[in-house]
Amino acid sequence: LLRVLVHAHVGRRGGMAAVVVGPENAVMARYQEEAERVDLGFRLLAFWGLFMVTMASLLWWTQTEPSATRPGAVERDRLYLYTALAELFFLLRLGNQLVEQPPLPWAWWNALIVLSLGGWIWCMACALCLVAGWGRRLDAPAVPWLGAALVLSGALAGYAATGWHTTWAMTLWYGLLAVLMLPFGMLYGVTAFQSRLQPYRVAMAMALGVNVAMGIRDWVVFHFDDRYGQTALLAYSNRLFGLILTLIAISRFHTARVEVRDLIDHMAQRITDKETAVQLLYQHNEQLVRAQERAGERTRILRDMHDGVGAHLSTAIRQLQSGKASQAEVLYTLRDSLDHLKLSMDALHLPPGDITALLANLRYRLAPRFAVLDIALEWDVDELPPLARLDSAALRQLQFMLFEAFSNVLQHAQASVLRIQAKPLCEGGICLRISDNGRGFDTTQPPRNGLLALHERARALGVVLALHSVPGCTEVAIDIL
Repeated sequence: LLRVLVHAHVGRRGGMAAVVVGPENAVMARYQEEAERVDLGFRLLAFWGLFMVTMASLLWWTQTEPSATRPGAVERDRLYLYTALAELFFLLRLGNQLVEQPPLPWAWWNALIVLSLGGWIWCMACALCLVAGWGRRLDAPAVPWLGAALVLSGALAGYAATGWHTTWAMTLWYGLLAVLMLPFGMLYGVTAFQSRLQPYRVAMAMALGVNVAMGIRDWVVFHFDDRYGQTALLAYSNRLFGLILTLIAISRFHTARVEVRDLIDHMAQRITDKETAVQLLYQHNEQLVRAQERAGERTRILRDMHDGVGAHLSTAIRQLQSGKASQAEVLYTLRDSLDHLKLSMDALHLPPGDITALLANLRYRLAPRFAVLDIALEWDVDELPPLARLDSAALRQLQFMLFEAFSNVLQHAQASVLRIQAKPLCEGGICLRISDNGRGFDTTQPPRNGLLALHERARALGVVLALHSVPGCTEVAIDIL
């Protein structure tokens, strides 16, 4: 007669299938095979839960948006946070199936397992509220206290059932849990099926209904049925929530991807439109700039003609009208006008900053007049570097200054030698010296119109002008710094 005594631990709701009697090797081999078959399902559930924890945690941490209420802060989607916490509680509860010898005393271990069940139910309820659009209701002050009471009361009931052998504590806690979840499930299902355009709410409601039914079934079986060997189906049915939440995450990513692609296409189209508008605006502005340049060039030419050629022609007319000027004086004025006109034409083709070319043009145009008046021209010009700050307008101002100096020598100096000297300065500038051996003039007397114009152009150009004159030596010094 073989008598087998079975003790079912009330905290772990242990049970026993049919008894197998035989040699140890044969019985243990059959036991290992049956245990591996049972544990395989729980291991698969554990791997799935670990994947969900990792995915939900990464999504919660990386998917951020600027806060609407706190400037500079960011907000994260609480749906992923509740999903990660629910899966953590689920993994903790699986330890009751996978660990044969728990690391804690039975009372504390059972309290931890029941606490994990309460935490999973509470987190999944919060996630369901977010899917249903009830996020504002979770912000109520009483909600965290209700969740803490549910979780802590479950831990207390688990400890009482094992440590104090009060089996009714677990039964009472499960009953209260069913009383809370049944109205919540019914309300959620009614509101979900009323929103026909939100399929995920409907799917969540159906999963909630299945889990509530499985929870009631497990509660009846483990607490009122004397049959052993029963399996808790809630551990498998609650995976429906994880599957639906995964589909929600994939759907959100797909929606975000479509929105980003549409945004990129929209931005690309806007950029193309802006580029076309900018190109048209650039072409229009370029036409305006060219028109302004042509108008400015015409204005400059007219001003130069007025100040140079026009002034000389006016002088020649007044000389003829007065009847006091000789033919030679009138002829000299007209030649000045012609030289000024030729120099103005030459200035159109001068490279900016090229003083050497400017001096060469002056020598080419005025050398014949110096020769006619028996004035020897001494040329002492070194190789001069271009000055970037002297643009075309500045070169014309410098040309007028030099022409004025040469004209004074031709008209008033009665000189026999004219020396032109140009040297580069160590600081990067150029010094110009125009000297003659004429009769000179008194520099202390008020300057005439020609010298006044010379000083005005020097100030406009920003160069240093100095005049030195004694009988036998007059020098005009221009330092371009």
